[in-house]
Amino acid sequence: MQRYRNLLFYVLTVAAAIAIIWWILTMGGRLQTQKNIKSIIESKPALGVPFTAVLRHNIREPLAILLLQIFVILLAGSFMGFLFKKIKQPRVIGEMAAGILLGASFLGYYFPEVSAFVFPPQSLGNLNLLSQIGLVLFMFIVGLELDLSLLKGKTNAAVMISHTSIIVPFTLGVATAYFTYQQFAPAGVQFISYALFIGISLSITAFPVLARIIQERNLSKTNLGVLAITCAAADDVTAWCILALVIAVVKAGSAWSALYTILLSVAYILVMIKVLRPLMANYYKRINSRLTAPFVAVCMIILVASAYLTDAIGIHALFGAFVAGMIMPADMEFRTQLIEKIESVALLLLLPLFFVSTGLKTQIALLNNPALWSICIIVLIIAVIAKFGASAAAARFTGQSWSESLQLGALMNTRGLTELVVLNIGYDLGVISQEIFTILVIMALSTTLMTGPALNRIQRLFRSSKEAKAVTP
Repeated sequence: MQRYRNLLFYVLTVAAAIAIIWWILTMGGRLQTQKNIKSIIESKPALGVPFTAVLRHNIREPLAILLLQIFVILLAGSFMGFLFKKIKQPRVIGEMAAGILLGASFLGYYFPEVSAFVFPPQSLGNLNLLSQIGLVLFMFIVGLELDLSLLKGKTNAAVMISHTSIIVPFTLGVATAYFTYQQFAPAGVQFISYALFIGISLSITAFPVLARIIQERNLSKTNLGVLAITCAAADDVTAWCILALVIAVVKAGSAWSALYTILLSVAYILVMIKVLRPLMANYYKRINSRLTAPFVAVCMIILVASAYLTDAIGIHALFGAFVAGMIMPADMEFRTQLIEKIESVALLLLLPLFFVSTGLKTQIALLNNPALWSICIIVLIIAVIAKFGASAAAARFTGQSWSESLQLGALMNTRGLTELVVLNIGYDLGVISQEIFTILVIMALSTTLMTGPALNRIQRLFRSSKEAKAVTP
């Protein structure tokens, strides 16, 4: 009996609720709104319009467009990364290639309607800002990956090779700028700004890509691997300091302003190294060298504050992120754990957005005549000879074997992602034009792609040479 009473109570309750709701809706339908009907219609689809119209409106919302862009970018980046891994190239090269394909050089050129739908011009600001966050996290990781203890005991050879591999390309880059300035420099850009950026563009070595190549080839414990990592570490620190100086000169506009920027930058670096670094080390010891949530929060606060300060000073937020990574506690186990926490978001989600932002600025179709392609090839040859040749010659001079010297030259010639970061800084500052930007992007991709084959070729050459000597009577 109780069971039927419960059922009856349930049915009556639901029926009463339905009746009351129906009555309220009926009476509410007779009410007149006091708001401006026109403004409501303009801000969102009106009630009663066809579903297709509502759908068209929804898919053009800024958030919907951004989510679609992220989906397409991740899909293309994963696919190209998989293909490049199959041909024994670093995954990051495939992601860089995906960015070029999704940009104006392929998708925008052959399928302009699709490109306009996925990457409408009004949405690129949001995409660019999100990619900049990814770059800040990436440069923080680069700073964390630098093991400055590697420089101990190998300081003389590493610094000599590293600085030679910067000075020679930088000098040839400035010389290249002299012959390309009138044709490629944007209007109003001073020669010194243009020349300094071309010089630093040819001088960069991509430390993260180089480290991954060494790891994939099991060279980490060899003399070549340790020397290459050490040289790349010294190269990275030196190149970013030079870049910060170049940005200060470009942004300041006058010698006095540049001097103030440089002095503020020196003060910032001293505070970070002499004050904040010891404080972080002591705090890490106080929490028994554990990666706690509050400590990670402190690291993130320092990262954001450092990036903000350097951007405010005038030497770019990415330099601040790089320095923030460098001043973290020297315990490599801690750094590895912190990298693992950031890496999945920074490298797998946000960084591919940067590749597409770069691809959208890269228009290979601009190189539409043999003269421009000739300049592109000349720049590529100069970049390879300068970086590869200078690194190999310096390594040989310091007592390395010919095999290790040439392999080191091939590794130091890897420009990769770091080069794209520098080129985007120059492009966003208006120092380099779209044509020279495209030429330098092609150079960055080409020099990174040739690293693996060059290493294989050099190893086979010296292996066959040893075998030939072994069978000689």
